[in-house]
Parts: sequence; C-alpha cells; structure tokens
Amino acid sequence: MTKTNNRQQTTKKLVLGAVLTALVVILQLLGSFIKLGPFSVSLVLVPIVLGAAMCGYKIGAWLGFIFGVVVLVSGDAAAFYSINVPGTIATVLVKGTLCGLCAGLIYNLFENKNKYLAVIAAAVVCPVVNTGVFLIGCKLFFMSAVTEWGLANGFNNAVQYMFLGLAGGNFIFELLINIILAPVILKVMTFVKDK
Repeated sequence: MTKTNNRQQTTKKLVLGAVLTALVVILQLLGSFIKLGPFSVSLVLVPIVLGAAMCGYKIGAWLGFIFGVVVLVSGDAAAFYSINVPGTIATVLVKGTLCGLCAGLIYNLFENKNKYLAVIAAAVVCPVVNTGVFLIGCKLFFMSAVTEWGLANGFNNAVQYMFLGLAGGNFIFELLINIILAPVILKVMTFVKDK
C-alpha cells in the first residue's frame, strides 16, 4: 500500500469511528427509555462490535469508553452513585472500555480464518465482558446494597439477585441482539463499502 492509500484507510476508519461514536451516544440515551427490570438495556453494544470489527480494537475500546461516559452522565448509574461514586465510575468505564477492546481483539483473532465467525465471536464476547465486569464491580463495590436490593425484591440472596435480577434479562437480550444484528449489519456495511 502506498502512503496515500494508508492515509485514506486511516481517514475512513476515523470517520466511521466518529459516526459510530455519535450512534453510541444516541442509542444509549434512547436506550435509557427501554428497561428490563430496574436497568436500561444496552443497545449500544452492536455499534461497539461493528466499530471493533471494521476499525480495530482501539476504536472498539474508544466506543466502549464513550458508552461508559454516557451511562455515567445520563443518570443510568444513579442507584450506584449514591453508594460509591469512585466504584461506580470505575465499574462503568472499565466495563465499557473492556467490552469494546475485547470485541476488537477477538475479531482480529478470527478475522483471517472466517469473518462471519469473527463477528459472531466478537458479538458474544462484548456482552459477556460488559456483564461480567458489571457483576465483578457489584461484588467489589456494592455488595451490601445489592444484598438489600435482592432481599427487598424477593430473592433469596445477593448472588441470585445479581444473576437473575440485575444482569440476567439484560444479558440475554443484549447477547441475542448482538448475535443477530452485528453480522447482518457488518455484511451490509461491507457490501456497501465494496460498491
């Protein structure tokens, strides 16, 4: 590739990254209105996976970070802010950044073997990391409050509440949406790009 082609590819990735950044912000703000239990559904994981696949793991991490920032400023993390502000900030930013970073790394790992498999793997990893880090954050920073919330909501213990009340429905929804939409949208975007 020539220097000009490299610059053009870099510019295209940055422009797509900027468009996906705006989409992450919009979807997260709109997603605040879609609730499963007490928490919003993260519709933004699809553009995070797409950005990680089409632009690389750095853009994936950036999109995840922006997702975290929007969660923090939109009020979606208000219940956790009242308990532990630094723990809330750390959990939300780390879970967002890592879900995008890991999606990009997994996509890169499988891309040369099979792009379809690569995007499905990234679409699975993104919500797994997002939810996994959220649950770790709950354990580290919010366990006493989570225990109280669980008992108040009729769960037998905090672990049951964490998996069934806080994360279960959201995780399954996010996982299915990612697995269904990310490969289809990536295929359409790649088709349009190649035309």
